[in-house]
Amino acid sequence: MNPEQLFQQLKDLAEKLDIKISEQNFKATGIHVKSGFCKVNGQQRFIIDKHLPISKKNQVLAAFLGQLPIDTIFVVPKVREYIASQNLKFT
Repeated sequence: MNPEQLFQQLKDLAEKLDIKISEQNFKATGIHVKSGFCKVNGQQRFIIDKHLPISKKNQVLAAFLGQLPIDTIFVVPKVREYIASQNLKFT
């Protein structure tokens, strides 16, 4: 699975959890901002810096998803393995 396919799979998983993924230009804010989870008007969102390399986007999103209860949701085995590997790095 290539990095773009993995990113799409991770985004699809987030959507199953009712979390909207959006990529934003953090450079335009003029302040130091990191990718992460937030709630906007009651809606769950995970905002990612669109200038990050795809590999870093995958790492950040997988580490976040690894903290959520995804055991009862079907996840492609390779994606589940990737999430588990990233969760170990960030804990």
